[in-house]
Amino acid sequence: MERLRRALVARYGPDLGEEAHADAVAYAVADWQRISAMDNPVGYLYRVGQSRLRRHLRRLPVRFELPAARHVQPGEWVEPGLPAALAALSEQQRACLLLVVGDQWSYSEVAALLDITKASVQTHVTRAKQSIREQLGVTHG
Repeated sequence: MERLRRALVARYGPDLGEEAHADAVAYAVADWQRISAMDNPVGYLYRVGQSRLRRHLRRLPVRFELPAARHVQPGEWVEPGLPAALAALSEQQRACLLLVVGDQWSYSEVAALLDITKASVQTHVTRAKQSIREQLGVTHG
């Protein structure tokens, strides 16, 4: 269920992502026998979490805020403009980028989870990286 939590948090931010995860887990517990027999139970529960969030998404604007740099170990450096650059990405780009780069999921795993093609995941990751480079003023060469 940790993979499900990471995926929902990557897509919807820490607050809504955790709420969607809790809703999906509660749903899974109630019907585990049927869900555990599925080919892709995590993907199914991801959709359950998304569906449960619709009531919130209709009322609240989705605002992605990165948590404080709690994953940064002493001595590590993080680009100060990175949180704003990530927040400026589309939800789909951010989810794909964080899952592929941050959590080392394969393109195929992300595609199955988000119910999109592997090529779409690759496109979202490539565009997200390019957007971040542009926002941070990174040039090649």
